[in-house]
Amino acid sequence: MDMVEVVTAAIATLVGLAFALSTYERWLAKRRNHELAWATSLSMFAIAAFALALGAQMGWNPLLFKVFYLFGAILNVPFLALGTVYLHWGKSIGNKVAAAIILLSFFAAGVLIAAPITHALPIHQLAQGSKVFGALPRVFAGVGSGAGALVVFGGAIYSFVRTQTARFRVSNALIAIGTAITGASGILNSVFNAMTAFSVTLVIGITVIYFGFVVATGGAPKSQPQVSATPLEAP
Repeated sequence: MDMVEVVTAAIATLVGLAFALSTYERWLAKRRNHELAWATSLSMFAIAAFALALGAQMGWNPLLFKVFYLFGAILNVPFLALGTVYLHWGKSIGNKVAAAIILLSFFAAGVLIAAPITHALPIHQLAQGSKVFGALPRVFAGVGSGAGALVVFGGAIYSFVRTQTARFRVSNALIAIGTAITGASGILNSVFNAMTAFSVTLVIGITVIYFGFVVATGGAPKSQPQVSATPLEAP
């Protein structure tokens, strides 16, 4: 057991949980669907980080790794992207996308539960999905993270092109940057080992994403009405 890995993963868990609860509180106050999607995504980040902390402390087993893989590699980015869809394209399109994501999420969870571990898991090292899973779980991870990230980055570009308000441009840029950071653990592997890299990128990435949320949904000055080229306040 490496205490650095345990501590960094525990910090990532607490940061993700704190930001998730804060975003849920914002959703409860105004019932804006993009905030609920973002809070769900942050909760998944926190669950993945908690599984990472347990794996670092107690050693990995198939159940723990599947929890980490489901919430950390497959589901969290699509729900992050769902928030972007609600933010920019409103309730009508958002609800259709949400229904598809929820359906696919249950299917992905079933696939992962049934998926065999093809090779022995390293006890004290974070395994790569490509080395322990067959094709289907890896396809879900690649499509979920890749397509979700494209939506987030597309939302940032859309905001820069279509939105006149600097606040929305900054918020979408932060969310896109945070998404890129959480996906950059492979780069940090050259400096840290795998579990520490994931923990560090989770903390930094979640923090940047969360501040993007805060900027996007922060109250405008009372003397200036909120102006957006997109349905930001769609219920």
